[in-house]
Amino acid sequence: MLTLKLIVFAGLVSNVAARWAQICDGNALNSVRGCDKYGCGYYGAPRNGRKNLGVDVVCKDGSTVYAPFSGLIVRRIKPFGNNNAIDDGILLRETRTGSCIKLAFISPLRSRGWISKGSKIGVMLPMQRVYPGISSHVHIQNCDHSNPTGNL
Repeated sequence: MLTLKLIVFAGLVSNVAARWAQICDGNALNSVRGCDKYGCGYYGAPRNGRKNLGVDVVCKDGSTVYAPFSGLIVRRIKPFGNNNAIDDGILLRETRTGSCIKLAFISPLRSRGWISKGSKIGVMLPMQRVYPGISSHVHIQNCDHSNPTGNL
């Protein structure tokens, strides 16, 4: 009986962990940015008196970015609102659950329409130009500000 419970638990954990497709070319495990002189990439990390409401998935500048799930690109977003070199991204709504995420610091191929899980959605912007020495990353934030880490 214990073996069966462990198998069921392992299956549930692996389903959650494998829910989203690879986000960035060269990071098959969707590794989260560690800490550097600009801060840390985990959910809840301190950010200038606030907390990080998303996770930062490691991605080299210029790399291909993929759709984590099938869904609808709702619109383009401007995470900083200052038009710097990385002030771009998209809001993506999942087809199956209706939940949504913001993917920031990418140049999207398009700003609306349907997208399939794992298909090319954009290109990582030149983060090093804005924050020299930071671990370049795509910022992923659930629209309801819940922790997206379990979906990676």
